Amino acid sequence: MSRKRHPDMFETQTEMFAAEPAPVYRPDPQKVRARLHNLLAEARAAQTVPWSRPVLTLYKTIFPEMSRHLPDDEAKQLCFEFEAELARLEAA
Repeated sequence: MSRKRHPDMFETQTEMFAAEPAPVYRPDPQKVRARLHNLLAEARAAQTVPWSRPVLTLYKTIFPEMSRHLPDDEAKQLCFEFEAELARLEAA
């Protein structure tokens, strides 16, 4: 006695979920640049660290991460300037 082969459940599901890959998010370099310059300006205008410890820790982490969306030379310069301002503020 021969059995009819039923479609494999996983093959059917694979076909159902074989969608196009999710689009890759790429931030707008102009918006990134503006945000980094705003943070830098805020640090330059301050006489002491203007942020709470958790916010400072966040900015120390995200500033270099955000700068990666800019040309290398610009990113390095902005990070250098931000670190210099943080050193000045933390010494105050």
